[in-house]
Amino acid sequence: MVEGGVDTASDRPVYKQIADLLRSAIERGDLGPGERLPSETELMKRYGVAQGTVRQAVGLLRSEGVVVAEHGRGVFVRARPRLRRLAHDRFARRHREAGKSAYDAEAEAEKVTALVDSIRVYPDKAKDEIARRLGLRKGAKVLVRSRRYLSDGQPTETATSYIPWDLAKGTPMVETNPGPGGIYARIEESGHRLGRFAEEVTARMPTPDEVTALRLAPGSPVIGLVRTAYDVDDLAVEVCDTVMSAELYVLSYELPAT
Repeated sequence: MVEGGVDTASDRPVYKQIADLLRSAIERGDLGPGERLPSETELMKRYGVAQGTVRQAVGLLRSEGVVVAEHGRGVFVRARPRLRRLAHDRFARRHREAGKSAYDAEAEAEKVTALVDSIRVYPDKAKDEIARRLGLRKGAKVLVRSRRYLSDGQPTETATSYIPWDLAKGTPMVETNPGPGGIYARIEESGHRLGRFAEEVTARMPTPDEVTALRLAPGSPVIGLVRTAYDVDDLAVEVCDTVMSAELYVLSYELPAT
């Protein structure tokens, strides 16, 4: 139920006031994820406004990613399942030893169904930045593994890994399915026991391709995360460039105080 009225004497445009009321109802839980908003006719009657004003209000909420319109059905509160990415735990060796990738472990903790699709695996020449991070010469051959991750059918992130070819060739890493525990388990099997991970996190607006791949609402930002994996001898063994839907993730870190 959406309560409250609009103040025609206010400096704030009426359509923004209506959007505020609807947004507040959603934030309170009066309108839950997946619930249908009142129809245009109902909102026009409730607030005594014209159809154009109602459409402006709903359009504002759509641009914010708060609601989604389904042709012929109406406008619905957008579901936003949030995944908690525990940076201090996601690469724990116990997950690999249990045959789980980092994403599988997160999905299990959040009680969602994980799926990986759009998988592409191929050799290529390393871009300059990737070569630098891996400590390779410019244009060195690397294995590229790109994929998209989904939780309960909702795309949440895309990731592209770059692995030195000399490390990846002749191993299951060149296959679409690298086996239990993912590529980090295979890297350790090759004799490179993992020692640390370094991550750089940025925020930005998505490219058109990212909007399509992640099914982003208009105006939704993404989190860019570039991770470099090092073995115990501090040799870089993988770089992973990840693009995450910002509204679907909580990044959780624990940092030592000493």
